[in-house]
Amino acid sequence: MDQTVHSAPPLTPRLLAHTPHRLMFFIGASNLLLAMAWWAAWLASSRWPGLQWPGPSQPAGWLHAFIMQYQMLPSFVFGFLLTVFPRWMGLPELERWRYLPVGLGVFGGQVATLLGLFGWEAGIVVGLLMTLAGWIAALATLGPLLWREKGRTWHARACFAALCMGLLGLLEWAAYVFGASPLWAFASIKVGSFGVLLPIYLAVAHRMFPFFAGNVVPGYTPWRPLWLLGLAMALCLLHLSLELVHAYSWLWLADVPLFALTLALCWRWWPRGRKPALLTVLFIGLAWLPIAFALYAGQSIAYLLTGVFWLGRAPAHALFVGFFGSVLVAMVTRVTQGHSGRALVMPGAAWFAFIAIQIVTLMRVIGEAASDPLLWYVVSAAGWLVALAPWVTRIGRIYLSPRADGKAG
Repeated sequence: MDQTVHSAPPLTPRLLAHTPHRLMFFIGASNLLLAMAWWAAWLASSRWPGLQWPGPSQPAGWLHAFIMQYQMLPSFVFGFLLTVFPRWMGLPELERWRYLPVGLGVFGGQVATLLGLFGWEAGIVVGLLMTLAGWIAALATLGPLLWREKGRTWHARACFAALCMGLLGLLEWAAYVFGASPLWAFASIKVGSFGVLLPIYLAVAHRMFPFFAGNVVPGYTPWRPLWLLGLAMALCLLHLSLELVHAYSWLWLADVPLFALTLALCWRWWPRGRKPALLTVLFIGLAWLPIAFALYAGQSIAYLLTGVFWLGRAPAHALFVGFFGSVLVAMVTRVTQGHSGRALVMPGAAWFAFIAIQIVTLMRVIGEAASDPLLWYVVSAAGWLVALAPWVTRIGRIYLSPRADGKAG
């Protein structure tokens, strides 16, 4: 009797170049583990000086913010936008030579930056320049699509405007690296948060979340008026502007409306009927947005009354780990499953990553009020690695493998 064993197809890096999301998601996943491993090690050496971990020439916290905002998360952002821009606009898919330079620049940029953290001083500059090159290549690829489309896809234009803000943030970081005032680094970090990542996440959520729900939840009516997107963008820019001029006593003018707006979005968008797991995790991730802005609003009002930032970095990490991290796992899992010819379900590794990220977020937020906050920072940074390593391993193997349904892509 024939008992032929069908072995799994061999893994090959050549497949990474087949589509933008394969390349950029693989880069982002690799960068995520590398960046968080360094950050966890540095925090541990700060908590226990006997570990003697080498310190970078720039403040480690600033470098952590730069890597996460301009290298790691943008890898996933570019992979998504390079895939969906042509589809949103009804244009042909991008040719390989258009997106390969983006991946090489962003990946090489972070590798060089991390080498700089371990003592190769030139790595910080080389990493910055490579990241700049990859970012400019992305703008040069996506920008012409806006001119070629017959109509106006406002979600794409909002995302492109945020990427242009990202170029400005990179130039601000470059000014600091080449000897300008540390205020340029401060500006770059703030631009990365409220000028780049939050606007892009909001634009994608506004376009995709109600659409996803409408496709699978009976009786669901998508609601995504454009004035809502415009108001969200304006409030992000208001918060950013107030931070850049250090008008902290007035941050509540942006944070309170952002809390009300994001709470209304959660309530209006949340599907009430039966829904698949991949949709459920998207909306659980979205729920971190009003939580984050409740913390931002509380902190800004407290600062107005007392002149003290009582919550420290808790609001920022509720936003970054809770919202950005949860939605990252949910969206990347959805795209990976669908574009690899697999069922749109939450695999075990994705469930583990998503649930663990919720725990990590709580630890990082609560840690701000702990008697030994640095210990909580170490544990939550290590928690990132524990949470995401199995998920990254799984999706990495998928990107290096042919589609499960035998189709191209």
